Amino acid sequence: MWSFIWNDLLYQPVFNVLIWLYNNVAGQNLGWAVVYLTILLRVILLPLTIIAERNKIRDEQVGVEIKELEKEFRNDSAQLKEEVRQVVKANKINPWAKAVSLGIQLLVLVLLYQVFLQGITGEKLLRTLYDWVDFPGTINIFFYGSNLGQIHTILWPGIVAVILLVEIYIDMKRHKKDGVEKPDLFYFILFPAFSFFILWLLPMVKSLFIISSIIFGVIINRLIRAIFAPKKKK
Repeated sequence: MWSFIWNDLLYQPVFNVLIWLYNNVAGQNLGWAVVYLTILLRVILLPLTIIAERNKIRDEQVGVEIKELEKEFRNDSAQLKEEVRQVVKANKINPWAKAVSLGIQLLVLVLLYQVFLQGITGEKLLRTLYDWVDFPGTINIFFYGSNLGQIHTILWPGIVAVILLVEIYIDMKRHKKDGVEKPDLFYFILFPAFSFFILWLLPMVKSLFIISSIIFGVIINRLIRAIFAPKKKK
């Protein structure tokens, strides 16, 4: 049962979409096929992304409202608790959308690892392909001089770490009025460093997938914020 779910319902469809993209869209460049697969996945998950980002904006707004209430009712703790409870209740946020989106992306990461672990050549390739996907012959696994299956690479995990540093810095700068605490600084340094180390242990294709996903996510999140961000009060 588990073998059927993993191979027939998960691994084989992702593998065939990847090879179809390789044949028809990516100019027989497996790296670009992975990029297009990532974009396709993020487009499919776009409704969840919109919900998750809208929840984040709403959460930030709730934080602002609570700070205003703390100033207004600083001498009445009982009324403050009631007002905060009403604000939280009125802006109830469910994190399921972001959790589902991240879970699906993690699953695809594992499936991509399985693709390179089991190999994408020879008889295994022929057995896995659907009838509507052409056999590509020898697959080019190099992306701008980098082997997609190689581990212990520095360049691509380094790019991921730099992008994460920039994104965390921008987010911290957006909330600088709240002050920067030690946990924020630890997160700013350790999370990119930990990400670099994990990706250094894994095939380079993982870094390419994450870079594509982050860049797509940044563009979409900026658009969503422009649409859903509340107008500043005069």
